[in-house]
Amino acid sequence: MRILHTADWHLGKTLEGRSRQREQEAVMDEICQIADDQKVDAIMMAGDVYDTVNPPAVSESLFYETAHKLSKEGSRPFIVISGNHDSPERIQASSPLASYQGITLVGHPIDHILKIKIPSKQIYLNISAIPYPSESRLNEVLSLSNDDEHIQDAYNDRLHILFKEHAKSFQKEAVNIMMSHLFVAGGKESDSERPIQVGGAYTVSPQAFPKEAQYVALGHLHRPQTLKHSSTLTRYAGSPLAYSFSEANQPKSVTILDVEPGEKATMNEIYLSSGKPLVKWRAKNGLDEIHRWLDEGRDSNSWIDLEVQLSEALSIHDIQEIRKLHDGIVNIRPIYLNDIEQEERLERMRLPIHELFIRFFKQQTNGAEPSPELLQLFLDLINENHDEAMLEVAAGRDEK
Repeated sequence: MRILHTADWHLGKTLEGRSRQREQEAVMDEICQIADDQKVDAIMMAGDVYDTVNPPAVSESLFYETAHKLSKEGSRPFIVISGNHDSPERIQASSPLASYQGITLVGHPIDHILKIKIPSKQIYLNISAIPYPSESRLNEVLSLSNDDEHIQDAYNDRLHILFKEHAKSFQKEAVNIMMSHLFVAGGKESDSERPIQVGGAYTVSPQAFPKEAQYVALGHLHRPQTLKHSSTLTRYAGSPLAYSFSEANQPKSVTILDVEPGEKATMNEIYLSSGKPLVKWRAKNGLDEIHRWLDEGRDSNSWIDLEVQLSEALSIHDIQEIRKLHDGIVNIRPIYLNDIEQEERLERMRLPIHELFIRFFKQQTNGAEPSPELLQLFLDLINENHDEAMLEVAAGRDEK
C-alpha cells in the first residue's frame, strides 16, 4: 500500500499581509499531481487545513476542490484531521457529503480507530486518527494543579492511554497507522507555528506512541523531519510552503509511505517546487549594495526580509524607492552603525577579563595567541592590583 502524508496547509495564511493564495493554489495542484504520479492508494492530511478557525471563503473552496481531486470521486480515500488552527466543527461540518466521495473528516478526538477499505488493494487501512488533543477538545481536566510539570505529566499520560486504547483495535491483516497533530519532544520548530505547548505542557514523549503502529503521521511542525527515540517510524510531513522567514531556504516536501500488513514501513520524500522562496538579505554596505542587488535582478521572484546597515537615518523616499524596484520586499529593517558599535561594546563588557586580554594580544600581534605563562602573568597582575585597591579602600575606611 502506498500512502501520501501531508500536513499544515494553512490555507488563507498571508505573509505580513501579503496574499499567498496563488502560491497555495499552485502547491495544492502539485500535491494532487504527485498523488497521481506516485499512484498512491490513500492520502492523509495531519491537521491545520486552514490558518484560522474562520477562514476566507476562497480558502474553503480551495480545500474542497483539492479534496475532490485527491479522492478521485471516492476511489482513493482522503483522511483529514483538524489541527490547533482549525475549527473542529468547521472541518467536520461537510462530513455527510464528503463521506460519499471517500473523504473522512475528523474534527474532535474520537474513542475508536478508523477502518478504511482501500479499493485499489482490497485491504483495510486502520488509522488511529487523533486531531489536536487539547484539554478542551478532549473534554477533560487533565490536572487540578497549575504546575507545568504536573500538567505535562498528566497530558503525556492521558495521550499514552488514548494511543494504547486505539492500538488494541489494530489488526495483523491490515495496515495500522497513527495520525495526530501535536508537539513531540525533540521536534524542531519555526516561527510560523503558534505554540501548542505552554511552559512545556501539551508536549508528548516519543515513547508514548504505540509499538503496534507501523507509522506515526504527524502535523504541527513546519520543518519536514523524522523523529528519533520512537519505537516506530515517526514523521512530521511539514508545511507545503514556507510561512515565515525562519523557514528561509528550507526544502518543503510530502512524504510517500510504502507499507504492507505486518511489515516495516519505508518512506520517501518528494520535494515541492511551488511557491516563492523566502530569503534574507543582509546589506552590510548600505543602500548602494541593495541597489546593486536590485540591478542584478537578485531573487526577483522571492519574498525578501531585508536588513541594511546605515550610518544615517533611512528616509521614507528610500523605502518607497526600494519597494518600487522589488514588490517582494516584505520587511525593511535599518541597523545603525552606532547601535552595532554599542552592542559590540556591551558584548566586550560581558566577556571575562582573560578573553579580553587574548583578543587584545591577537590584535597587537597579527593573530598570535598569548602563551599560557603570559596569560597567567597578566591574571596575577590583575589580581595583585585588585588586592592593593581593596587594601587602600579598607585603609581609607579605618582613617575615617
